[in-house]
Amino acid sequence: MVPPASSPRSGSVTPRVVFPNKVLPYLLVAPQLAITLVFFYWPAGQAFYQSMLRQDPFGLRTKFVWFANFRKVLADPAYLNSIKVTVVFSLATAIVAMCVALLLAVMAEKVVRGKGLYRTLLIWPYAVAPAIAGMLWLFLFNPSIGSLAYMLRSFGIAWDPLLNGTHAMILLVSAAAWKQISYNFLFFVAGLQAVPKALIEAAAMDGAGETKRFWTIIFPLLAPTTFFLLVVNTVYALFDTFGIVHAVTGGGPGKTTETLVYKVYNDGFVNLILGDSAAQSVILMVIVISLTAIQFRYVERKVHYG
Repeated sequence: MVPPASSPRSGSVTPRVVFPNKVLPYLLVAPQLAITLVFFYWPAGQAFYQSMLRQDPFGLRTKFVWFANFRKVLADPAYLNSIKVTVVFSLATAIVAMCVALLLAVMAEKVVRGKGLYRTLLIWPYAVAPAIAGMLWLFLFNPSIGSLAYMLRSFGIAWDPLLNGTHAMILLVSAAAWKQISYNFLFFVAGLQAVPKALIEAAAMDGAGETKRFWTIIFPLLAPTTFFLLVVNTVYALFDTFGIVHAVTGGGPGKTTETLVYKVYNDGFVNLILGDSAAQSVILMVIVISLTAIQFRYVERKVHYG
């Protein structure tokens, strides 16, 4: 490898590295390109092609219908309802998971003794599989045997997520947010440790209270971490919560918790409507890419990286 060349004018070292062999850079990135091609582009292409096909009820004949499946899906009231459910679920999950994680991270910074144990206990839930996390919350809030459901009934709340759609959504958001809190906690703790202590001490000497120091100094410096977690939590709520939905509510009652990713599963693997399911997966992919692009385009403008 040839060492970095110096600039003829300023004498500074340029960060560019020149490889003696022109083929070597391509060989180094080839494994990652192969993985991306096999596990993303090829399945995405297959889904897009499948979304333009329509099969007969017996799966014996296939007809190329262009964008008819997309028009059918977008005109389906059940699909429009799943979009509304997904928006509510995603926003609630991201907000709850990030707010609780930030609160726990701030509290963890104040712990003097047993700080390591405290952080370890808060990280553990992230190791739990989504389906297991869903089952844990389902048992806790089961209207017949759940201990927390019994407490709610003792306060006069007729808790029944099996029949009440609002209760089912609350249970689903709680399980999904609980699963993601540990992940957010790790990054918020790292972000808090990177905040210069001198700034906080100077603000305290100027008479700023603890709450004011947090909102005027600490939280703005956590903007890069918060923005990153906003993107991650959005993708998590849209894609990685299938196991929780499947274990906790199965999309019910009455499709009040049927998210977009779960409807793709229902139509494709349960009802065997492959064309519609593929069209929904393509639409979901476009939605996620668009949301991420919008977040980077507009939200990142307000992020100060310092």
